[in-house]
Amino acid sequence: MTIVSQLIASGTGWRAENIVCSAGPQDRPFEERHDTVCIAVVLEGSFQYRSSRGAALLAPGDLLLGEVGQCFECGHEHAAGDRCLSFHFAPAYFEAVIAGVPGVRRMSFDRPRLTPRAALVSLVAEVEAAGGDGDGEALEELALRLAGASAAIGESAPAARAPSRREERWVTDALRQIEAQAHEPLALADLAREASMSPYHFLRTFRSLVGMTPHQFVLRTRLHRAAVRLRRTGDSVSTIAFEAGFNDLSTFNRRFRRMMGASPTVYRCQRQASR
Repeated sequence: MTIVSQLIASGTGWRAENIVCSAGPQDRPFEERHDTVCIAVVLEGSFQYRSSRGAALLAPGDLLLGEVGQCFECGHEHAAGDRCLSFHFAPAYFEAVIAGVPGVRRMSFDRPRLTPRAALVSLVAEVEAAGGDGDGEALEELALRLAGASAAIGESAPAARAPSRREERWVTDALRQIEAQAHEPLALADLAREASMSPYHFLRTFRSLVGMTPHQFVLRTRLHRAAVRLRRTGDSVSTIAFEAGFNDLSTFNRRFRRMMGASPTVYRCQRQASR
């Protein structure tokens, strides 16, 4: 049996890993122990998971839920191999996330597996796409959203209150900071600290007021500025991409095409042709 773990992204109190297991029916499961709060998205394959919270067969799209100090076993009794994108949270970090989720007062999971409801299917798809892209900025936000959604299972959350004027001011300050520094790395934790909020509370408040997450706003700002520069200047696509804040040209090309409907080169040529 071989388990390969690759760190994809990390920050203070959390990390995301791509985990590939090649175990099969011939391999006997052995007891392991969660050293963090763990939420793993199953991307490929299937396996049996057993813990003190119960047993479950996990398949692609399911979420594995593990608590700190919890012993567990993973087995492949019927087929070989699986791949997961696993998020790990320090207890204090996860507790801070829970504190920002309306109606949630507990830190433990009441089940070993979560099969996403309709509202979570889109989030799981976002997680898989970001993991495949190695997008650390997006994964930071997705880790928080996934933790908040998982913690809220079984809770009857009250209707979300409207952000206060003070929160509006803090988010406005964050918008101005992003506007001024969109070309630089902007960590969610840093933006939240400047706003005097926990990362999860900041993410939820920002999304409520702006209609998108901080990362989505940063990305939109970068792509918008790149599009304007493509139309106004003859600078190379690579120069525009790097100076807009993208450190990888292929990532810039892919995201630009998704948002603008054409590659940067075609987009520039269409503008020139219209003239």
